[in-house]
Amino acid sequence: MSFLFGGAPKMSSEQKIAAAETEVEMITDMFNRLSESCSKKCIPNDYREGDLNKGESVCLDRCVGKFFEVNIKVSEKMQGVAGQQQGGAGLSL
Repeated sequence: MSFLFGGAPKMSSEQKIAAAETEVEMITDMFNRLSESCSKKCIPNDYREGDLNKGESVCLDRCVGKFFEVNIKVSEKMQGVAGQQQGGAGLSL
């Protein structure tokens, strides 16, 4: 009941492991989506060189930057909505 007095409830080892596994899965999923979408957008299917050319590099850099920027904005928006729902739920009693 420590959460009633401002402290967070203690997590068991199993809960910590499950939370860490979930976080790794989420990061892996985000990386895979980032790689796939930016590769499709910036790298042509017919490879002419072994290395990226300047245009491809710039495109990938911008794509990754935009991907993370949008990801942060969506996360902030979702946290705001979740906070409002939690705050509103307490008032409806």
